[in-house]
Amino acid sequence: MLRARPASPHRRTGRAVFLFAALALSACKGSETAGGGSSDIGGTIVFSTPSDAQTMLPPLIVNVIDRTVTDLLYDRLADISDDMNTTGDKTFKPQLAERWDWSADSLSIAFHINPRAKWHDGQPVRAADVRYSVQLYKDPALGTSATPLIANIDSASVRDSLTAVVHFKRHTPTQFYDMVYQVLILPQHVLASTPVSQMKTADIGRKGIGSGRFRLAKWEPGQRIELVADTANYRGRPKLDRVIWSIAPDFNAAVTRFMSGEADVFDQLRPEQIARLAGDTARRIVRYPTFQYTYLWFNEANPAALGQPHPLLGDRAVRRALTMAVDRRAMLRNVFDTLGQMLYGPFPNTVDVADSTLAQIPYDTVKARALLDSAGWIPGTDGVRSKNGRRLEFAITTPNSSAARKQYVVLLQEAFKLVGAAVRIDEGDFATFSAKQNDHKFDAIMALYATDPDVSGFKQTWSTAGMAKDGANFGDYSNPKVDALLDSATTTFDPSRKKDYARRAFEMIIQDAAGIWLYAPPTIAGVHKRIRTAPMRADGYWAHLADWYIPAGERSARDRIGLRPTQ
Repeated sequence: MLRARPASPHRRTGRAVFLFAALALSACKGSETAGGGSSDIGGTIVFSTPSDAQTMLPPLIVNVIDRTVTDLLYDRLADISDDMNTTGDKTFKPQLAERWDWSADSLSIAFHINPRAKWHDGQPVRAADVRYSVQLYKDPALGTSATPLIANIDSASVRDSLTAVVHFKRHTPTQFYDMVYQVLILPQHVLASTPVSQMKTADIGRKGIGSGRFRLAKWEPGQRIELVADTANYRGRPKLDRVIWSIAPDFNAAVTRFMSGEADVFDQLRPEQIARLAGDTARRIVRYPTFQYTYLWFNEANPAALGQPHPLLGDRAVRRALTMAVDRRAMLRNVFDTLGQMLYGPFPNTVDVADSTLAQIPYDTVKARALLDSAGWIPGTDGVRSKNGRRLEFAITTPNSSAARKQYVVLLQEAFKLVGAAVRIDEGDFATFSAKQNDHKFDAIMALYATDPDVSGFKQTWSTAGMAKDGANFGDYSNPKVDALLDSATTTFDPSRKKDYARRAFEMIIQDAAGIWLYAPPTIAGVHKRIRTAPMRADGYWAHLADWYIPAGERSARDRIGLRPTQ
């Protein structure tokens, strides 16, 4: 249970506004041009993080650390460009596929594998690995949350050992993106002996044998994850020797490790930490883009009897009334001062279909009470409403690894109390939080979600298809009209129609009060000044981590450890 004293959403905390604004404006934008010659190859970067990975198997990733590490270990057939264009293939860059050819009817693409590409165990990457990867991602026994994203991929075949042909059900503007971005290529010779139905719990999920520029050296659960340079990689060795994620028990411990110098990077600084870095001679702040967004996600299904509506939150009127009780702007200011970014719907502000003009459910506690009155929820002597003997009482689940979410849940508890709803705070470690989220075992949850560059990513969280077992629609939101609009948005070749379909889908989700759209996290990292970063992408600041470097003349003691002789 959170012990912090509840604060009014209207009461500001922290240092003066002008300080945060100045720091934000003076921060680097995460767009340094990485350079460095051969003399600058080497060094170690330690990231401090409050959460551990759950798996090293890309189809089964569930959190940001999973995504970070697997993106570095495994290559795709081609990589998206930094402008995040998802239409066609013109701006994509070769990775495992050195080139590709389209069929005359645009329903298949032949990918020609780079003959120099190898797995980290020395085996060559082959077309059969592509075929196996597609089969695995599409196998219902695996249960990947990517299922709605790859529905248009029909199958893959092998033309020869270095040519894989991927077949599609229909020609769409993003079919190339659907394959190369969503399906990381996996080693058949490593995985095939494990039954697909056992992969979630089998030790194979910890192997991390990929083809990327980094390879897994060790994973000590709850302690550290260490990657080292694949020095003979077909795309060239990384400039760094080693990257380590030091796993702390909670947010405060993770920040302390960075501030004390035990770690070099912390990627989610809060305003108070940013203030402490003013004038720091060893560290700097770096602002970077992100596709993350945070919201209170209502579970519309009964967590005790999935398939049945939630006895409270399955009622649209209750969800709308609770939304009206929340002054989102005041809460944003309270938690983030001037660094927070308001959300305008179920999307981050950085996606190309984001729309700040969408109609919102207004903040109006008078109307909220009236709506609950009309829905039959009668205030009791203690101020908590009830209906047919059931109290308007539910839990909000949040991880203890997120300081911002812990603050928000206290403010939400206070806001809901004012309209007659009682909230229990269900706070736990990140593994417990993730398990409850993935199993749909919650009433409402403080969700931090990172979507994909294309509108198709919203099918994971907001389409009926995402409600399937192992899907990512954890709140069990379902609206056939939204399904149809998202389908239309992903199949039209007209950009203006795409945005219109997405807008209409978002409007319906907002008016259905599937969640309360709270904030886009102010993604500001603390970075040791000896580290030169490469451009940071919104889908992952780590996308170009292999090009980060540390000048030879600025190395610390841990940078001089170097790779072990056997590596």
